[in-house]
Amino acid sequence: MAEVTTSLSIGQVAERTGLSVHALRFYEHEGLFVNPVQRGSGGRRIYSQDDVDWLTVCIILRASGMPLPALRRYADLVRKGAGNEEERLTVLREHQAHVTTQIGRLTECLDLITFKVGVYEDLLDQGGAADHQCHASSPSTDEEQPPISSASS
Repeated sequence: MAEVTTSLSIGQVAERTGLSVHALRFYEHEGLFVNPVQRGSGGRRIYSQDDVDWLTVCIILRASGMPLPALRRYADLVRKGAGNEEERLTVLREHQAHVTTQIGRLTECLDLITFKVGVYEDLLDQGGAADHQCHASSPSTDEEQPPISSASS
């Protein structure tokens, strides 16, 4: 049975991936595609489902903060094929460590924000006196700190 190859226009790929046409051209220019983007008889770009699947990986890696040089390196390794899996693993492990650190920092931020939300909800539940200012050095502090400035409320 013959393999069916999906031919997609740049507009269709933009719609499926959520990337703009400009971003798709940028990705191509930056060498982020694993396979060369094909061209039709009129010179228009033609994409396959494999291109869309690869772009999905790229979108996730970029959304997680992977820098373009690292993504370009990863794409280059994939493009070269088998035999460089250890290098691919290194690129992904480095990025995994970066994302893990980001998550830890964001968790600390969320803890503080959650604490501050609770302080304000408690104030409002108690009638919300306008004189009160809410300050805390950390979410683990149950008591309000003396006011430093209104900017830190």
